[in-house]
Amino acid sequence: MWLPPALLLLSLPGCLSIRGPESVWGWERESVSVQCHYDPGWETHQKWWCRGARWASCRILVQTQGSEREEKGARVSIKDHQRNHSFTVTMQELRPDDADTYWCGIENPGANLGTQIKVTVGPREAALAVVGSQVSRKTTTSRLAASSRPHSRTHYVLLVFLKVPFLLGLIGAVLWLEERQRDPAEQRGQPIYANLSSGLLTKDTPV
Repeated sequence: MWLPPALLLLSLPGCLSIRGPESVWGWERESVSVQCHYDPGWETHQKWWCRGARWASCRILVQTQGSEREEKGARVSIKDHQRNHSFTVTMQELRPDDADTYWCGIENPGANLGTQIKVTVGPREAALAVVGSQVSRKTTTSRLAASSRPHSRTHYVLLVFLKVPFLLGLIGAVLWLEERQRDPAEQRGQPIYANLSSGLLTKDTPV
């Protein structure tokens, strides 16, 4: 959209009535979304996304028509969310030359409002390297988890075949020692009872 020179002179970059992120990052051939917020009262005003280091001469790529209908341009779209007092710009199929300075703007009869946003595009190779490292990290984690399972089974086998018999043997030894300590007393006591019984029987028997 072409703006009259007089209106350009009245444009207000960095106005507090509209706010957005200072910068956004996207990968080549992917998409990136930018959300800009505005104060109440600007709902039905046109919003746009323009490109260029200078606010007064930036080139508008896509703009709304004062409604919430999504508008599309070349690999870019814009949608106004009037209830939330914000609008979203989405750049698709990013290219390295898309990296530049952009502006979220609002049409205003007195002075257009805008906020500057820096867009950076990362190379496709770097994106693939990041994805590859994430896949490798997941694979390594899976392998470590799988390698820990045989150790768990080995510990279980040792528990069953070594530790359990050892504990049973230890319990058996304790019981055997208690039995050995009890047997001598019983052996000493049995003859006493036997002698007393035989003596009583002898006295009671008539001669």
